[in-house]
Amino acid sequence: MLRLFPTETMPRKDGRAPGDLRPIRFERHYLKSAPGSVLCSFGETRVLCTATWTDGVPPFLQNKGQGWLTAEYGMLPASTPQRKARDRNGKVDGRSIEIQRLIGRALRAVVDLGRMTERTIWIDCDVLQADGGTRTAAISASYVALVDCLAAMDKSRILRSWPLRSQLAAVSAGVVGGEVLVDLTYAEDSKADADANLVMTGEGHFVEVQSSAEGAPFTREQLDTLLELGEAGIRRLFELQRAALESA
Repeated sequence: MLRLFPTETMPRKDGRAPGDLRPIRFERHYLKSAPGSVLCSFGETRVLCTATWTDGVPPFLQNKGQGWLTAEYGMLPASTPQRKARDRNGKVDGRSIEIQRLIGRALRAVVDLGRMTERTIWIDCDVLQADGGTRTAAISASYVALVDCLAAMDKSRILRSWPLRSQLAAVSAGVVGGEVLVDLTYAEDSKADADANLVMTGEGHFVEVQSSAEGAPFTREQLDTLLELGEAGIRRLFELQRAALESA
């Protein structure tokens, strides 16, 4: 357990305090076929993220001398207790579209595409097991996979210069029973009065703050606490990312 914030409130069902993250792991080089691949675990949530590149860019960027980064996200049929149907024939459910756009948008915020040549980096995120926070786990793991992919591109001399401008990580948060909690499990998220997803750079700048009331509206004080605990959680994620990238 990763204790981030002192508290006198009652612990959660898994023993965590409100600001605690679940046990988290980033396992690099999970696949031999991708220059960047990470299996991440956020408690019982498991997401496999890969980063690969292809020659060429979308039509709107052709002949502009820069690269592109995009993302795809999906959940395996057995990732939830009730089987989730696969996306077929180009039909992707609205939630998956929203999340893959978030992942791509978040990562592009820390990549200088002008330092790439006309290549497209593909970030593919597959949820193997879902227990809350899949989109934030995907963003945090995709950053690690992206670093490995860029390192392989640099080794192949297809970058003008190193394009990564900052570190990036994300965490979920919410208001459950009037209390702000970080890194929600599915059981917590399903009964939250408000939920949020925070994405932040290494400089402490927010890329995304997605927050909405699902039940009761939340107060400014709760929002401030949510941002405070969320930032502390993300800074701990930065440490875990760096430790993973420094390992063999």
